[in-house]
Amino acid sequence: MPANETAPPAKKKGRRARLIVLVLVLALLAGLGYGAYWGVDSVRASFPQTTGSLKVPGLTGTVDVKRDDHGIPQLYADNDEDLFRAQGFVHAQDRFWEMDVRRHMTSGRLSEMFGSGQVETDAFLRTLGWRQVAQEEFDKKLSPETKKYLQAYADGVNAYLKGKSGKDLSVEHAALKLSGDYRPEQWSPVDSVAWLKAMAWDLRGNMQDEIDRALMSSKLTPQQIDELYPPYPFDRNKPIVEGGKTDGGKYAPQGTGGSGSNRGTGTGMGTGTGTGTGTGSLASAGGGTSTGLAGDATAQGATVGLRTQLTSLAETLDEIPAILGPNGSGIGSNSWVISGKYTTTGKPLLANDPHLSPQLPSVWYQMGLHCRAVSAQCQYDVAGYTFSGMPGVVIGHNADIAWGMTNLGADVTDLYLEQVRPEGYVYDNKVLPFTTREEEIKVAGGASKKITVRTTNNGPLISDRSEELGTVGARAPVASSAPDRGDGYAVALRWTALDPGKSMDAVFKLDRAKDFDSFRAAAADFEVPSQNLIYADNKGQSGNIGYQAPGRIPVRGQGDGRMPAPGWDSKYAWKGGRDGNAGYIPQGELPWDLNPARGYIVTANQAVVEGGTGSGKYPNLLTTDWGYGARSQRINDLIEAKIKDSGKISTDDMRTMQMDNSSEIAALLTPMLAKVDVSDPAVRSAQKLLDGWNYTQEPDSAAAAYFNAVWRNILKLSFGDKMPKELRIEGSCMNVKGDGTGPADDLAKTVRECGTRAADSAQPDGGDRWFEVVRRLVKDEKSPWWQSPAARNQPAATTRDELFARAMADARWELTATLGKDQSTWSWGRLHQLTLKNQTIGTEGPGFLQWLLNRGPWNLGGGEATVNATGWNASSGYGVTWVPSMRMVVNLNDLDKSRWINLTGASGHAYNGHYTDQTTMWAKGELLDWPFGKEAVDKATVDTLTLKPEGS
Repeated sequence: MPANETAPPAKKKGRRARLIVLVLVLALLAGLGYGAYWGVDSVRASFPQTTGSLKVPGLTGTVDVKRDDHGIPQLYADNDEDLFRAQGFVHAQDRFWEMDVRRHMTSGRLSEMFGSGQVETDAFLRTLGWRQVAQEEFDKKLSPETKKYLQAYADGVNAYLKGKSGKDLSVEHAALKLSGDYRPEQWSPVDSVAWLKAMAWDLRGNMQDEIDRALMSSKLTPQQIDELYPPYPFDRNKPIVEGGKTDGGKYAPQGTGGSGSNRGTGTGMGTGTGTGTGTGSLASAGGGTSTGLAGDATAQGATVGLRTQLTSLAETLDEIPAILGPNGSGIGSNSWVISGKYTTTGKPLLANDPHLSPQLPSVWYQMGLHCRAVSAQCQYDVAGYTFSGMPGVVIGHNADIAWGMTNLGADVTDLYLEQVRPEGYVYDNKVLPFTTREEEIKVAGGASKKITVRTTNNGPLISDRSEELGTVGARAPVASSAPDRGDGYAVALRWTALDPGKSMDAVFKLDRAKDFDSFRAAAADFEVPSQNLIYADNKGQSGNIGYQAPGRIPVRGQGDGRMPAPGWDSKYAWKGGRDGNAGYIPQGELPWDLNPARGYIVTANQAVVEGGTGSGKYPNLLTTDWGYGARSQRINDLIEAKIKDSGKISTDDMRTMQMDNSSEIAALLTPMLAKVDVSDPAVRSAQKLLDGWNYTQEPDSAAAAYFNAVWRNILKLSFGDKMPKELRIEGSCMNVKGDGTGPADDLAKTVRECGTRAADSAQPDGGDRWFEVVRRLVKDEKSPWWQSPAARNQPAATTRDELFARAMADARWELTATLGKDQSTWSWGRLHQLTLKNQTIGTEGPGFLQWLLNRGPWNLGGGEATVNATGWNASSGYGVTWVPSMRMVVNLNDLDKSRWINLTGASGHAYNGHYTDQTTMWAKGELLDWPFGKEAVDKATVDTLTLKPEGS
């Protein structure tokens, strides 16, 4: 059982009850109850002052805040601390509600704002301990200079907060104040550092895959699971670095790190046949024996207990707010850089568009940070995308270099099963005491809750945070020879971000880097999250382009991270960190490249390198779960075609590539679908929509709508209905044979089984992993995956084409119900819509609340694993779940001719003119001018606010 944990509250009741009060208050603020004038006055009270002057405590000189007609600010100061103090002030002017929610989330204190419905989320986040790690980073790891900047930023936020509360901050704060006694506290430097933990959490790599593979083992064999996680297609999709370098030479093997191949080998755990899908994996299907469990524990009980644990963990993860996006095959990004020898400008062009969760306001905030004269006292002249709540520019350019980021996808998390005893946990046949700490969760409108966090040498016990895990002990027995039977298996999380690091130092180093060497030095401190960093500069005749894979990536003992590992066996421990051994893969052994002969570099979450043993292979294990390269190879092909056609690429060509809507899976399957014999005239009519289609997914395309509906139904019939309920979308029910584990079923009975997975993380999600799965199966027309029982007056399918015919019929009737009988009115955009939801409050409930704070919908083109990656989860529908959260194209020949766009706008205030003033342009693929030099900024400026020292 979880240690000393109070009974958790009902999951949603407390939060919804409090939100009902907030909705009523917001209705009053909107003028619906007490008169329009009072409502307008309340709404406008929080709008920022953008002209004239304001006195800001702590400033030593004046700072000019120059905003263009989209409210994007450019700051000018005479020293570093004034610059970052002003950044904090301006962020708070536009986005303090967003900042306030984020810091409560990262510190596990959402219940203080939103009531008892957030207690379980807070308890999980307290268990992870983001705030404690951030505090340790600030106290022990960060440079004095970084601490100085963080404190200046916090001082700027607090200068803005001084004397303000309720409606002076935002309509949301007004609602909280009127519905309770909430008042924002002072900002601290650690609030900023903790935000990097949230960023790392949403970009944590393959943790969801690790859970899903283990859960699949209840219904699928190891061979079947491998078919659903095929190896990366190096023969078709290029890695980022081809023949690249480490500091020791060309992929010279250095140190240890295991095989870089896509699959490991070795003895499995569970009830498998002795061979798992990876070293130390938990393969549980099949017969025979395996020795992964300690002593003579019963494998059936262990398998059932593990499944219960991981199901509960998956449900807990679904409840954690995904600030950046759903953690699955869709989250990622595009970036690429072209050498000046292939551009119309003669210097490099660099493009970037991170794919994250659509939010209102956008996770990004555009800003320029300029020293009036760059010197030792004032070192920054940089512009780009910032995070509200954190100083510095995260992605962008300075006067000398530009950089972009995409998620590297390194495997930086492992789940460990722990054998628990009343007095501790088992490790190498010894019982070690837990490290424990007490946490008190304060609850708005209710009593505080207390929890105890228990930690092993593999990390915190995240399984303590679910009431459902209390019954696991009876189902997951430990060895009969053990001194105490205990409560079975707990689950601990080992994650690089839980070790204090220096990523905040890296942000400032990137902002002032001057060349590739200083860029790589900055990357060395960018420990979490592990990102692909691309680079361009304007030096020399054609400039330089480069790439660096940074990050704290673990060196494992045994195991390849594909399945939960036995925490009681030290052979499976990481060699770095807590055990005090070798450490993470050294920065000098991570891949990098400078000016490759091909003249361009593309990163889009594909494999960084081809790993394995032998000549030219990368020796260290980065992950076994790359993206599969659909987007990256399309970008490669577009670049190569353009170079071959005209020899030169322009800034507008880069923008056009960002909006490419071509579907790789459509190109593969459409010719096959066209040949399927269809007898129903209505279905045949829909089939004809695909005749002559060029596989592009424009918003007005009826063919794209029909194909994506067919694709969704192919996935459901061939894979979705064969998934365990833990991976199927919540509410999807079907009749299945009993598995012998439930209290009222046995293997002979048929039971009604309903899915339990949240919509954004259900499987099959239709991402490019599923492209690769289907690509490998379509040649086998009689594969068992194509078998599907009869249903809804549709015959059983036993072959590929029979299943395709079923899917085409199901898609026809689905679209008839959704879009109408008249195919001429069908369009992909009507299915594939984006609604922007205000953070936290705007995500709860339809109707008036949505109307008040949310915006949309917008009909979008693009789709899953296309360059214009407007992602959707095929298990749950067609709605947009992740997007290019911003787009930029940097022109290193003339920085003032660079271009950028944000998903929403600068403002987080619901009725401000800059709330969503960039969204329609973003949806059309348009980009805004991005002034950088003082003359260009002055020309674009429409409002100037001067921040002055007190007493001036």
